[in-house]
Amino acid sequence: MKITVLTYGTEGDVRPLAALCAALDHAGHSTQLLADASTLGSARQLGVATQALAGDIAGKADTAGSIAHVIGRSQRPGEAARALVQIANDHAAAWLRQTLDAAGSSDLILASGLAGFVGLAAAEALRRPVLGLGMFPLTPTRAFAYPFLPPEAVWHRLNRLSHHVVNGFLWRSFRPALNRARAEVCGLPALRRMPSDHPILYGYSPTLLPRPDDWPAQVEVCGQWTLPMPAWEPPAALRRFLDAGPPPVYVGFGSMGGFDAARLRDALVRGLAGRRALFYPGWSRVDVSSLPATVHVLGDTPHDWLFPQTACVVHHGGSGTTHSAARAGVPSIVVPFAGDQPFWAHRLALAGVAPPAVSGARFGADDLVRGLEFADRPAVRARARALGEVLRAEDGLGHAVAAIERRAAAAG
Repeated sequence: MKITVLTYGTEGDVRPLAALCAALDHAGHSTQLLADASTLGSARQLGVATQALAGDIAGKADTAGSIAHVIGRSQRPGEAARALVQIANDHAAAWLRQTLDAAGSSDLILASGLAGFVGLAAAEALRRPVLGLGMFPLTPTRAFAYPFLPPEAVWHRLNRLSHHVVNGFLWRSFRPALNRARAEVCGLPALRRMPSDHPILYGYSPTLLPRPDDWPAQVEVCGQWTLPMPAWEPPAALRRFLDAGPPPVYVGFGSMGGFDAARLRDALVRGLAGRRALFYPGWSRVDVSSLPATVHVLGDTPHDWLFPQTACVVHHGGSGTTHSAARAGVPSIVVPFAGDQPFWAHRLALAGVAPPAVSGARFGADDLVRGLEFADRPAVRARARALGEVLRAEDGLGHAVAAIERRAAAAG
């Protein structure tokens, strides 16, 4: 099959889809991945055909509407969410045109992320089967509340309603621009209701989050979508640091920002108290020039290679990093900022491999000290090792490839 895969988000959102494309290619299919230019590095390393979508989520060109621009000027997570909606609305027509051009000869379209509704529109216009892809659950259920809501709250009977309410709010945010693009680009009628009858595959672990019994058969939970980066060699300085002492603590928040960089740096220095650590600055804007010699500053480093060599992972709780840390068999200390991050932090805490999360807006040195004390407990480390063994036995990519082939065949 020729398969067009469409998404829009940060590097962490795109990397699992790059792995899925590589697995589909290996199974004899031909894929092309459409995403933001700054997020396609892992796909190219895996030999996946790519095309850059319009937009500049990372602000490489100092784009005023980019997430990097917004989070660098605001400490409110809602600002980033509104910026993401604005990016999708501003580029809906351009993304639809690009997808129609790319998928004209495709047999199947896979759609995810901010470009998900555009992918569904392209499939409708081209009369191609379409599957949705997700890294966190959006399908209504009684088992848990919508992942963007506080996981500690006692929702119970309101769980299923919470999904409909939040999905409805998001749909109303995207609908006007999407309907304009549908009419302008391919003459499709306006939609009043959010599309929901297409199959969906989720790329997260059924061990960390079991599939709810009340989900329809069209929804499958596959397991994490990840592949080792080929021919990756660590820089000599990193190798020397790892060899020079016991496993270090990893600290990195990926594409998160919008917090007090000076306070975060102080929390790291005082909280680590001389302990060996690896720090990935990402979009944090932390000044690394005066960090102590016990902290080694990293560039982009494959998590599957690095995390098993660490004592624990301090991270923001994105789906990909959460799964990579759990898969590595090491404890986590989760510092969530927005979106589904508190949800995954709660799942790790329920598994007994992370302490209760402290939000990025409040995280300080004392929180890091308490988190490290928790992660150093022998019982916690044993639970983390056991969880890692289970996750490594899951074949998320194999499950997804088989499901895609099966559902494409059923669709004719």
